[in-house]
Amino acid sequence: MLSFASSTQIFVATEPADMRKGIDGLCRIVEEQFKHDVYNGAVWVFVSRRGDRLKVLTWDAGGFVVVYKRLEAGVFKRPMMRAGEASTRIDSAQLAMLLRGIDLSRVRKPVLWEPPPPPS
Repeated sequence: MLSFASSTQIFVATEPADMRKGIDGLCRIVEEQFKHDVYNGAVWVFVSRRGDRLKVLTWDAGGFVVVYKRLEAGVFKRPMMRAGEASTRIDSAQLAMLLRGIDLSRVRKPVLWEPPPPPS
């Protein structure tokens, strides 16, 4: 299973991707549609039109890594997307759930406590 640090930026494409695309084709999507640098260590998630296939792209130590997963039953449930955005950001826990086929819209995240800002 994939594991990323909680500080890793993870983006899910809002539009379905052609699963025939390889590394170069996915990199082009990141650069042209998302307007992001593919070499910054972020993780990019692409879901197929039917929703049963998913590719994960990231840059790591001198080369690209692509992970491909096909569900034998069911579909990947993408997170809620805002209209007009090319991608939405998720965290590493949400990516793990997405890869397991868990519907992220049904999961409620607890509100985490944060210390108050220092006085000005």
